[in-house]
Amino acid sequence: MSESTPSSRKNIVILGGSYAGISVAHYVLKHAIPTLPQTEAYQVVIISSASEAMCRPACPRALISDDMFPQEKLFVSIPKQFEQYPEGSFRFVHGSATAVDHDQRMVTVRLEAGKTETLKYHTLVVATGASTPSPLFGLNRDEAFLKEAWVEFRSSLATAKRIVIAGGGPAGVETAGELGEYLNGRAGFLSSQLDNPKVSITVVTAGSNILPALRPSIAKTAEQYLAKVGVTVIKNTRVKGVSPPNAGADSSNLTTGATIALDDGSSLEADLFIPATGMTPNTSFLSQILLTSTGQVNTNLSTLRVDAAGPRVYALGDVSSSARPAVHNILAAVPVVGANIKRDLLLAAGKSESEVNVEKLFKEDKRETQMVPIGKSKGVGAAMGWKLPSWMVWAIKGRDYWLWTTGGLWSGKQWAKESK
Repeated sequence: MSESTPSSRKNIVILGGSYAGISVAHYVLKHAIPTLPQTEAYQVVIISSASEAMCRPACPRALISDDMFPQEKLFVSIPKQFEQYPEGSFRFVHGSATAVDHDQRMVTVRLEAGKTETLKYHTLVVATGASTPSPLFGLNRDEAFLKEAWVEFRSSLATAKRIVIAGGGPAGVETAGELGEYLNGRAGFLSSQLDNPKVSITVVTAGSNILPALRPSIAKTAEQYLAKVGVTVIKNTRVKGVSPPNAGADSSNLTTGATIALDDGSSLEADLFIPATGMTPNTSFLSQILLTSTGQVNTNLSTLRVDAAGPRVYALGDVSSSARPAVHNILAAVPVVGANIKRDLLLAAGKSESEVNVEKLFKEDKRETQMVPIGKSKGVGAAMGWKLPSWMVWAIKGRDYWLWTTGGLWSGKQWAKESK
C-alpha cells in the first residue's frame, strides 16, 4: 500500500538521522524556517532507518560490553530531540529511502511497518552516511540490529583465542587496542610488548603503515602501543579472500571461525574475523548521474549543493564527495548547508538577491587531523597539523569516544547560534 503526503506542504526532507542529518534539521528549524513568510507551510522531515541516533565513533569500545558507556547517552531517541519545536514543524519518518525522482522531486520511502510512502520535497538533504563492512561499527540497519550483533559478538569473545582484523585505519586500530587491553591487559612501563598474550590479535593492512591519514612517525607510535596490549600488525599485505566468504560481515556468519588468505600466499586462522576496511556510501536509491565513480553524491565542493539534482538539493557527511569522511568535516559543513538552505528558501519564497545573505562557502581543512585512542589510557593523533601527546588524545577522545560532545549536538544546543 502506498500513501502520498499532501502536496501543499513544503517539505524540507532530510535523508539520514545521524550527525549530519540531525544537525541540519536543528539548524534549519532554528535559523531558516522562522525567517520565512508563512512559516507554518514548511515542515522538516527526517527519514531514518533507525529511530535512535548513536555515537558511532564509540563502537570500537562499546561493542565489548554495555558497561563501557551509559546506554542512555550512547543511544538517544531522534523524535524526542525535536519535541522542542512548534507542533507540525517537524516530522520523523521511520523508514528507508528506496528511490529519489529528482525531476519530479519525490522521495519513495519503505516504512518500518512495511508500507510505502511517497513524499514531495521542496528541499532535499542527503545525509545517509556510509555502511561499514562489519555490522559491529554502526547503524547499517537500525539500533536493534546493531545491538543484536554486539550481543552475538560478546558471546563468542569469551572463548576466542585468535582474532584477525582486516584494515589499518582508525576503526581497525581502535578495535584492536580496545580488545587487546580488555582481553590481554597491558604490558608494564618498561616492556616494549606484551609477552604471551591470552588472545592472539592480528591487524592486517595493505599499507606500509597503519593510520595512513597520520604521519609515519605517529603511526609507528600507534604500532608500539598496540604491541603493549598484545596486538601484532602485518603491513604491506592485502586480504585476498576469506572462507567462509561472508565471515565477519554477514549477520549469519558474524562469529564464524574463518581462514583468511593473504596475498603473499600465507593464511591466518581466526575464531573471530572483523573486516574494518573502508565504507560503502548509502546511495543505492539515487540516480547514477548524481554519483561519483566511488558511489558518493557528486557535491559542489563550495556550496555543498548537488547541482545535477535541481534546485535546493544538498549533501554532506560520509555520503558526500565534498570532504574526507570525518566528524570534524561534518560539523564544519553543517553551517554552510544550513545557511545556503536559508538563502535558497528565501529566494524561492520571493525575496530578492539584495534581501538575502550571500552564499556561504565550504572549504575542507586538509591539515593532518585525526585522533585514535588505543585502549583506555593511550592514543595517538594530530589536530590541524600539530602532533598531540597521548594524554591529550585520551582527554579529548579516549575517555569516552566523543560521548561528552553528543548531548549538545543531538539536542540542537550546539547549533543555537547562527553562523555568520
